[in-house]
Amino acid sequence: MRNLTLTLLGLGMLANGLFMLLAPAVWYPSIPGVSATGPYNVHFIRDIGAAYSVSGAGLLALVRWPQAWPAAIAGSAFQLLHAGVHVFDALQGRVAVDHLLNDALLVVVPALVALVLSWPRGTPTPTAYA
Repeated sequence: MRNLTLTLLGLGMLANGLFMLLAPAVWYPSIPGVSATGPYNVHFIRDIGAAYSVSGAGLLALVRWPQAWPAAIAGSAFQLLHAGVHVFDALQGRVAVDHLLNDALLVVVPALVALVLSWPRGTPTPTAYA
């Protein structure tokens, strides 16, 4: 179940990131609530798309290689910080509070699940560097 969840989250994040990188003008109006967060900015959307792509790839790498947990945690940390920005903006009144429900489902919960599932099980083995 862990690997299935990591795979689904990883594919979803990677797909979203690639969508943002390759078709930002289509992505912007397609995702519920995005247009309420600010004006269209192709460079900013692609920046976030790059981070989403790396986050998704980190989760997928963890499924294939258990020693890739640092990459998965780094990607999950971005997702969690990104979720924190969404929550903070809602609490500050920059977006409608009902927008937070959408963010909880699409941003906050996936970030928390990704971080929990990325955390190494047991004690990680140190790697010697040559």
